[in-house]
Amino acid sequence: MVPNSVRYPVPFHYAFPAGALFLGVDKQADFDKLRSEDNQARDEHGVRIWVVTVMDQDPEAAKFGRSPQVKVKIAAPHQPVPPEPLQVAGMSITPVAFTNLMVTPYNDSSLCKGDRQPHRCRARLAWSYRASGMVAPGELGVTAA
Repeated sequence: MVPNSVRYPVPFHYAFPAGALFLGVDKQADFDKLRSEDNQARDEHGVRIWVVTVMDQDPEAAKFGRSPQVKVKIAAPHQPVPPEPLQVAGMSITPVAFTNLMVTPYNDSSLCKGDRQPHRCRARLAWSYRASGMVAPGELGVTAA
């Protein structure tokens, strides 16, 4: 039997073949400690967990009305800092890559409405991403999208 929390290492260019653009970073809330002053979640070693939101640049990521936004969790004592942004056509964009990217598959049954007949289950296999760090794509040998 495969455990529920198994993590598989995945190369960055496999998970994000067209690259990823940085959107923001925030702390992961620990919902058991919402009323306390320090309510940030921590990993199994007591290190703070940060959530980095990126936009997957793969056109297939937004297929069928799905959001191309992906959240990657990073365990670090301090908030991860994105690489310097690039100026493209008067806009500032920040391509990012992740070191030691790991994925955990899980069953997302939030769209499964089993109380109706006929049953229309839209449950799907989803992926949870974790990484050890965030770097510029050139530091991994990955070209920016």
